[in-house]
Amino acid sequence: MPEPKSTFDATYPCDFYEPAELFEPDQMYTIPEIARLLQELEPDAEIDPDTEAVLIDWAIPWVMTHADDLVIAEPLAEDGPGYYGVAPHAVDGEGGAGEEGSEDAGPQAGA
Repeated sequence: MPEPKSTFDATYPCDFYEPAELFEPDQMYTIPEIARLLQELEPDAEIDPDTEAVLIDWAIPWVMTHADDLVIAEPLAEDGPGYYGVAPHAVDGEGGAGEEGSEDAGPQAGA
């Protein structure tokens, strides 16, 4: 049920990191690792499963929103997670999507 803004003591801007600010340019991350990074935690930080589920709920739309500045790699194992990293153009500040791997469509984000 919606709540009036006056119910809350304070509201804050909804400001999220850009991929180049969040990721190391030479690293690839899973969704749970991205979820932790968005909360300024280490990618391997121990958190309880319920908290992790909430953080993942925030991370998935963040990945989708920033898809143009991300690259994706297929899982390392058949049943493993996908990995995401910052696209070279997002680090270099050149703009434009699809520079790396543009010849081969490869896996789609969320697939």
